[in-house]
Amino acid sequence: MSERKINQLHPREQIIMVINRIYKKGLTTTSGGNISIMDDHSDMWVTPSGVDKGSLKPADIMCVKANGQIEGLHRPSMEYPFHKAIYEKRPDLKAVVHAHPPGLVSFSIVRQTPDTKITPRIHQICGPIGYAKYHIPGSQALGDSISEQFAKGFTSVIMENHGAVVGGTNVFDAYQRFETLEYCARMMINGKTIGEPKQLNDQQIAAFEAQSHQLVPTHKEECLTTQEKETCQTMCQMVLRACDQGLMMSGYGTLSVRTGNNSFLITPSDVIRWDMQPEDMVRIENGEFAAGKTPCPTVLLHKKIYEQHPGIHAIIITQPEYLMAYGITHRKVDVRTIPESWIFLQDMQNVAFGAQFVGNNTIPNLLSKENPGVIVENDTVLMTGNSLLQAFDRLEVAEFSAKSLVMGTTLGAFAPMNDHEIEELRKAFF
Repeated sequence: MSERKINQLHPREQIIMVINRIYKKGLTTTSGGNISIMDDHSDMWVTPSGVDKGSLKPADIMCVKANGQIEGLHRPSMEYPFHKAIYEKRPDLKAVVHAHPPGLVSFSIVRQTPDTKITPRIHQICGPIGYAKYHIPGSQALGDSISEQFAKGFTSVIMENHGAVVGGTNVFDAYQRFETLEYCARMMINGKTIGEPKQLNDQQIAAFEAQSHQLVPTHKEECLTTQEKETCQTMCQMVLRACDQGLMMSGYGTLSVRTGNNSFLITPSDVIRWDMQPEDMVRIENGEFAAGKTPCPTVLLHKKIYEQHPGIHAIIITQPEYLMAYGITHRKVDVRTIPESWIFLQDMQNVAFGAQFVGNNTIPNLLSKENPGVIVENDTVLMTGNSLLQAFDRLEVAEFSAKSLVMGTTLGAFAPMNDHEIEELRKAFF
C-alpha cells in the first residue's frame, strides 16, 4: 500500500485493516493486544477494551482526544496509557502495535530478545530490540518502563512476561515491523531446535545494504499485452496466497515471471505484499523498466537466471520460517523425507551469504532440474519453476519438508529414504 493510499483511509479503517490481518495470521487472541494511531490533531485512535478482535468494525474504534476526552461506543484499551507515553517520548512515531504472538511471548517469558542480525532484511525493519521490565498491565509503571526503551531509540520492544510492542511512521509500517519481529522469533526458535543460529556481522549487513540493482528506468510508457496483464493478476493472487500461508511477510517476498526472451514481470519494492495490485508489477525488458516504478532489489539476479536458464519461467525469493531455520543455522535440508519431496526437489543446496550479490554467479551456476532451489544462508530462499504454479508448489513442498524435519527433531533421529528407494523413484518419475 502506498503512502497516498494510506492517507486516504480514516484512522479507524487503517486500524481495522491491520487488526484483521493480525487476528487472521494468529498473532493475537480474541481479547489480546491493542493498536493505536496518533493523527495530525494529536488525537489518538485506539482499539476498544473487551470487544472481540475477530469482529471489530470501524465504529468500534475509540478516540482519545488531545484534551483527554474519550469518544466512542466502548472503553478504550486499558493499555492505551502506555501508547500515550510512547508518543510523548517519540513524536516521530504515529502508530503503535502491541500483542502476544507465540514466538515473541516465548522470548518474553525466558526474558531474552530476538537477534535481528540473523538476516539483513529483519535487521533493517526491526533494528536492535529493547527490553521493558514487567509491571502490571495498564499501570503508570508499565508505561514508564516501555516508553523509556522507545526514548533510547528502539522501535521494537520485548515486554517481560507479556509480549511485544512496536512503533511505526504509520500503522502499516508498525504492522510490518511487528510481523517481521514475530517471524524472527520463530526462525530463531526453529533454528535452535536443529542447531545454533548464526548472526551476521556489521560488515556483512553493510555490504548487503550497499547492493543496488543498477538498472536505469526508461521514459518509455509501460505498455502491457493482454497476456502480461493476466500474468500480473496471477502474480498478485500468488503473493496474497503466500502471505496467507506464511510463506511471505508484508515487507519481503519477490515473484517474477518470464514473458519473453528478454523480458519478465517482477514484484515492486516497498509495497505491502498483501495489498499488492496488478498495476504495481514492474515490466523489465532488455534491462529497462518504466520510470516511476521500482523493481525489487534482487531484479539483476532474476535477469541473470533467466538469461542462463531458458527453461526457467518463474522465480520466487522469500523467507519462510522453517526453511530459514536451516538458512540461519547453515544446516542442509535433506529432501528425502517423503516421495513427493524428493520428486519435486531432488536436492536443495545451501549457498554462503553473499552469493546473492550483484556480480556473483554462484546461484545461476548451481540451479538445474535436479536442484531447482537454493537457500542463501542468513538471507533468503530462492525457488524456480517452468511456471509460477510449479515454483510455488515446489516452495510449499520444501517448506512442508523443512517443517516436518524441525518437528521430527524432537521425536528422534531422522531416517531418510534409502538409496534403493530413491533409485526406484528416479526410474518411475524421470
